[in-house]
Amino acid sequence: MAQLLQSQNPSGGGCPGTVFKIFQFPANMIPAIDGKADDWNIVPDDYAVGIDRMHDDTGKHPAPDPAYLNVKVKVGWVKGLNRLYFLYQAYDKYWDFARPDLHNDTFEIVVDGDLSGGPLIAEQHPNQDLSFADAFFSFQSVHAQNYHIFTPAEGKDWTMMWGPQQWLKELPYSNHAYNYDFRPGQPGNLTLEFWITPFDYAAAEGPLRSVESKLYENKLIGLSWAVIDYNDVNKNGNDGFWNLSNQHKMYGNASYLCEFRLMPLEPQFRKAIDAQWSFTVVDMDRRVVAFKDLSAGATSWKWDFGDGETSTEQNPIHQYKQADRYTVILDISGPAGTSRLSKVWGVNVK
Repeated sequence: MAQLLQSQNPSGGGCPGTVFKIFQFPANMIPAIDGKADDWNIVPDDYAVGIDRMHDDTGKHPAPDPAYLNVKVKVGWVKGLNRLYFLYQAYDKYWDFARPDLHNDTFEIVVDGDLSGGPLIAEQHPNQDLSFADAFFSFQSVHAQNYHIFTPAEGKDWTMMWGPQQWLKELPYSNHAYNYDFRPGQPGNLTLEFWITPFDYAAAEGPLRSVESKLYENKLIGLSWAVIDYNDVNKNGNDGFWNLSNQHKMYGNASYLCEFRLMPLEPQFRKAIDAQWSFTVVDMDRRVVAFKDLSAGATSWKWDFGDGETSTEQNPIHQYKQADRYTVILDISGPAGTSRLSKVWGVNVK
């Protein structure tokens, strides 16, 4: 369970000195959101975060009792998609979800996609002269988002977005599926599978003014969660607030989140040698293009720029003499052999 990495910020955040891991799914093995856990069997156990890593902020339970409440969470990502995938598996001795309000067993997560930190709720807005409405619509969950996910949700939305960005809980920005067979007040096992899209700036008005968090290998993000456990439908208070962060108020301040790292592919999913590359047109008027090698296992490179010119640099910059569309080819070699990637009419300059 949860093999931790060493944090470079041992004194900060809600989990000082530790970094949790986010599993990279291969592009051909993206989990289907169907409420089943079988797609997650490829995720090693050391990515799982159990309730043994959490504590009850209410003080009612000095230590976890798996016979009473047991939780396991895995988090994944896919290169090229700005999504975080979650598998939430829980056993509860008493599932409480009969009421239509906030009184509901809950998996609450907060995500800060660029690790910017700082408060994210209106009550903590730096400008206390603002009205609550102005602070709420301009600030709450803008740079880090809070999802209050009901486990399970019956007769209501699957999550309460704690902010004005209600568009975040629907496709194409999130998706979810449950699997359970218990009724309110009964014990049982629940599987919740979902994905969300973190945003560096999530505007109340919608996605047009918003900026998705860019996810890439080895990036650190802020993330934490709490399990809010109710055990009496007629009682307003909860029976436990199990927190991954050591700071109870992580729900409203992203500086109290834990660090999570977007991991590279596990070795069994990597090719020993694989040609990959990208490019950026740095000056369209002069037709200057910068090429970036993204290959695995390469020790030598040969670029064919499609105009008769070549290069053996790993990351060359090339100036085209004429406007055209070009087929660029990268051939690599290394201890494991050779590989080629051709992008037909992939580079266009005017």
